[in-house]
Amino acid sequence: MEDSLFTKIRKGDIPGKIVYEDDLCFAIEDINPQAPVHILIIPIKEIEKVSDASEKDINLLGHLLHVSKKIAHDHSLENNYRLIINNGAGAGQSVFHIHVHLLGGRSLDWPPG
Repeated sequence: MEDSLFTKIRKGDIPGKIVYEDDLCFAIEDINPQAPVHILIIPIKEIEKVSDASEKDINLLGHLLHVSKKIAHDHSLENNYRLIINNGAGAGQSVFHIHVHLLGGRSLDWPPG
């Protein structure tokens, strides 16, 4: 299996700004930001989409949410941010490697799409 776009960024094969990394995940700035703060939190393990995750991935998926809280705090977002996970092309997923969008820094309308 070929590395995903995100894995290539993590490995330094293509440019990208990594803003966080630990032994389970990493985070990058989105190249097409939809808010003043738009960061993608990505597991190192390549799982295409949420519907492909297994019971073995429960702790990893929870870790992504916990890391999003840390990153939001580091960007002074505290209680004013949105997390989005798209599942499949019809839902807007364009890179098939699970990732959590962290958006903040402005008022976020509802419904989102």
